[in-house]
Amino acid sequence: MTETIAVIAIYFGFLIVFGFISSRKIKSASDFIVAGRSIGFFGFALLMMGSTASGGTTLGVPSLGFTGGWPTFWEQFFLPLSCCVCLMFFGVKLNRVAIKRNYLTVEDYFCERYYSERSMRLLSPIFAVVVSLIYLMAQYRSIGIVLQELLNINYLTALIISAIIITIYVLLGGLHAISFITLFHVLLIIVGVVVATPFIIAKIPDFNRVLGEIDSNMLQPYYPQKYPPYEKYAFFTPFYILSFFLFLTFGIASAPHVINNVLTVKERNYFKWSPLFVFIIFFVAMSLFKIDGFAARALNETGKINVEQSDFAFIATIKFVFPQFLWVFMGVVILAAVVSTTDRLMLTVGNCISWGIYKRYINKNAEDKTITLINRLTIVIGTIIAVLMVIKPPQLLIFLIWTSIGIMFSSFTIPLVGGLYWRRATKEAGIIAMSLGFVSAMVFAYIHYFITPLPLHFSFFACLISAVTFVVISLITSAPPKEVLENTETGFYIWGPKE
Repeated sequence: MTETIAVIAIYFGFLIVFGFISSRKIKSASDFIVAGRSIGFFGFALLMMGSTASGGTTLGVPSLGFTGGWPTFWEQFFLPLSCCVCLMFFGVKLNRVAIKRNYLTVEDYFCERYYSERSMRLLSPIFAVVVSLIYLMAQYRSIGIVLQELLNINYLTALIISAIIITIYVLLGGLHAISFITLFHVLLIIVGVVVATPFIIAKIPDFNRVLGEIDSNMLQPYYPQKYPPYEKYAFFTPFYILSFFLFLTFGIASAPHVINNVLTVKERNYFKWSPLFVFIIFFVAMSLFKIDGFAARALNETGKINVEQSDFAFIATIKFVFPQFLWVFMGVVILAAVVSTTDRLMLTVGNCISWGIYKRYINKNAEDKTITLINRLTIVIGTIIAVLMVIKPPQLLIFLIWTSIGIMFSSFTIPLVGGLYWRRATKEAGIIAMSLGFVSAMVFAYIHYFITPLPLHFSFFACLISAVTFVVISLITSAPPKEVLENTETGFYIWGPKE
């Protein structure tokens, strides 16, 4: 136990020290929010992956594999693909316009594209804060699980320790600290899962046979198209997979904490190769984590481990396979994946309130030091709210994550795609579609989780409502001003308007 405490202390100490070093680079609000647009290629590519990888990767992915088998493997394609969609179809255009128009957040883009410095300025940051807090809850749930197992302490104590330490280094260094530490975290994740998976499979090389004995459909690409599913885990049917592709790929791609990364670089040529770079690395890591989940289920069925909740499947497997000193290293790998998203979410919440609402809505003459102070206070308050809300979270971590992504998909995807590519998209359409998508996602999520499961992911229905509303209202309201369309480079092109 002494060695474990020492390793965790060194890891957390590293976070705080680098946060302190990064604090010296913070001279303006831009430095704190987008690192002065100074992030290099590898830092940028891995920041994209780190912002997407989370507790859903190291705990949720094995948990879903443990529960549903091979039909859930589609997740391994869709999540890396979300980074590619963000970079290729959103990021190239947004980065170009952001530099020209001095955007620090995607909410800045929404407000100018939909020529609304009141309604859109207020709604888009608020919606971003809500979904980011839900996502943040899932990350702290993951951290609590890991520290609870590593240090043999109670869950609440684990939450408090992690929240204090992560908050300190984010407050100190902003995105400068996050970008560097994410590079370190992603390397840890890759090394950890590549090293661990062969040892896990060696313990039960016939895991597919065991899965087939549980349910032969666990070895198929999807479960039979039946509604309701014949078992609770058999919901990955062809229709569900289609909705899963849309919500996960485009929901993550348009998530504020992910898409804001594209505003952090000046070199547009990064967008040429970063999608392929991120996809390959992310796909390999995700696939290995999923296979670890399959092996965990087989180990559990054969009585070699005892998994009471699927969220603990990967941890239980690692503890069974490795001796104490290596298990501690793997525990840090899990923490790295969770923290790499947690810190970005915390900064997103702070940015929305300090820059999106205070600076651009309440006090347009606010000085940089005031904006940074409000950002830091918001981060502290947001962290406290997330920790309080996750003291008694849902048992299956991945559903908490999917809920937040589903709300992001329903709220932001249609206004973002329409705003970037459709010159007829109007202010009224953007505001109403975003609002209706957000509200209807909440309604359908409640129906799905508390009344009756839906045949498709709940966000599919909410996004459909948002899309239809967006198109109809755009066609019946006055066209956008030409100046707005030119300033935001709206049109069916990616690398820039034709000269």
